[in-house]
Amino acid sequence: MELKTKDPRLTLTNGSYHALVNSRKPEGIEDKQAYLIGTGIGALSAACFLIRDAKMDGSKITFLEQLDIPGGSLDGAVRENAGYVARGGREMGHHFEVLWSLFSSLPSTEDPSMSVLDHFYYTNYDDPNFSNCRVTKNQGERYDNGKFNLGQKAAKELASFVAMSDESLEDKTIEDIFSDELLNSDFWLYWRTMFAFENWHSALEMKLYLNRFIHHVDGLPDLSALQFSRHDQFTSFVLPMVKYLKDNGAQFKYGVTVDNVEFDITPTKKVAKKIVAKDKQGNDISIDLTENDLVFITNGSMTEGSAYGDDNTPAPFIKEAKGCWTLWENIAKQSDEFGRPQKFCGDPEKSSWESCTVTCHDERVPEYIEKITKRSPYTGKTVTGGIVSAADSSWLMSWTINRQEQYYGQPEKDVVVWVYGLFSDVDGDYIKKPMRDCTGKEITKEWLYHIGVPVDEIEELAESCTAIPVMMPYITSQFMPREDGDRPLVVPSNGVNFAFLGQFAETLDDPGRDTVFTIEYSGRTAMEAVYVLTGVEKGVPEVYNSRYDIRYLLYAGVSLLDGEKPDISLPPLVRRKLMKQIKDTDVEVLLKEYKII
Repeated sequence: MELKTKDPRLTLTNGSYHALVNSRKPEGIEDKQAYLIGTGIGALSAACFLIRDAKMDGSKITFLEQLDIPGGSLDGAVRENAGYVARGGREMGHHFEVLWSLFSSLPSTEDPSMSVLDHFYYTNYDDPNFSNCRVTKNQGERYDNGKFNLGQKAAKELASFVAMSDESLEDKTIEDIFSDELLNSDFWLYWRTMFAFENWHSALEMKLYLNRFIHHVDGLPDLSALQFSRHDQFTSFVLPMVKYLKDNGAQFKYGVTVDNVEFDITPTKKVAKKIVAKDKQGNDISIDLTENDLVFITNGSMTEGSAYGDDNTPAPFIKEAKGCWTLWENIAKQSDEFGRPQKFCGDPEKSSWESCTVTCHDERVPEYIEKITKRSPYTGKTVTGGIVSAADSSWLMSWTINRQEQYYGQPEKDVVVWVYGLFSDVDGDYIKKPMRDCTGKEITKEWLYHIGVPVDEIEELAESCTAIPVMMPYITSQFMPREDGDRPLVVPSNGVNFAFLGQFAETLDDPGRDTVFTIEYSGRTAMEAVYVLTGVEKGVPEVYNSRYDIRYLLYAGVSLLDGEKPDISLPPLVRRKLMKQIKDTDVEVLLKEYKII
């Protein structure tokens, strides 16, 4: 059976037959060179695939990056005179086939004798991830019982939802589809805080998530479905890619703003003809292109417009879409097939939230952390196992502590905590003003309040911490309600020498089954783009097909009911007849194994 794609030049596959093949050099690759706009995970992955699979000479690869550092949204750093900061983190799963393929080829930063994948695997093998407390209430008291607590009616509603067609969910919001009962359930509290879904976000994206991670449903209440890198993701994932690319001769040009890519469009082909760019001084450094010049465009960014504060200064909320949004706007004017950026960047009030990196500098605050997590943050092993959400927080605050030290050179007593709030426009519970108007110190105090620090100690303990808030106007812009055509295909129809990468490109599988807000999605767009434009003679691995596996479907159904048998309403005569028909068959064995009957 041939898996459907939106471009005949792309082959989708599964299994190890294609995955383990060392690709042959595509015809004509010696005559090509590549320009990559941006240095996010999509662009870095595309360049790695150009070298590894398309056999392109790395010296023919050039990155054009507006910032002074690579990595895009995968950051993690020390800001001078302020402290550690990360805008966010990415949860990883076993079935990220594209990224694991790439990371199996790159030496690890932490241990160059191992691949990135090897190091990640053994980190999580030796220290399996799970949470001892997923949700709190009443200033640090455990609220969750490790169950979804959905009940039969809401579970059936979810089962019906995952079977709805993509077309029926276009431009619909989650609250258009879900009942009030489901929106007020513990399931939705777990889900929305883990993935950062708001009620007004895309019902289609929510459906894709549920289907994509059916095989992980049982591990969501305690977060045992997740894996995390040993250090910050810039160190664990970005640096190995950058080193591999530089070792192979790739060039990185920073401080470059690309305002447009100009195209020559005819009924039979679309060709990128010019990259319109300027350097830091405003000098024109535009590049004329031929059909042998490949252009990989990162259109849009969830972290564009990120603004930082500090202990004494709130992070500004910048609502004007610039940078790669401007680039996409200019590109989109040239063809209806190049997408509709305003669908994603046009309402930052609905696509924003704020995060804050709090660093605890002595051992007084970690004592309260340990009461919740039942783990010391000083062991170098899993601490929270993912986010802990304060269910009664007006900001809907969540926080997480990764394995410490999280950053190379981090002082032994420092504990780095990442905090975020989905609702930045409402007053806090201890600090009586919106999160977006708060300094880092004020956000720290609100967090201390919700982890159970006595009110009369909050002010003193806050002084032992430093914090950097980050306001991100487009952090969930990829979740905004959308329809077909709002995102351009990775390679639009008849595209000859260009591709779109990242969270705002539409993958070429048909139907598209991968989920945005994952680095796997960016990696998938990169692999598709490189294979199509260069003619690599291998297939791209399809999205893991657990939604088509009856075992996972049955197990997910029982997991959503916390082990309770589903209440299937059938007349007694019909039930007896069905039971008689399946007796002594594999169907009966399967239904009994998964406790359906």
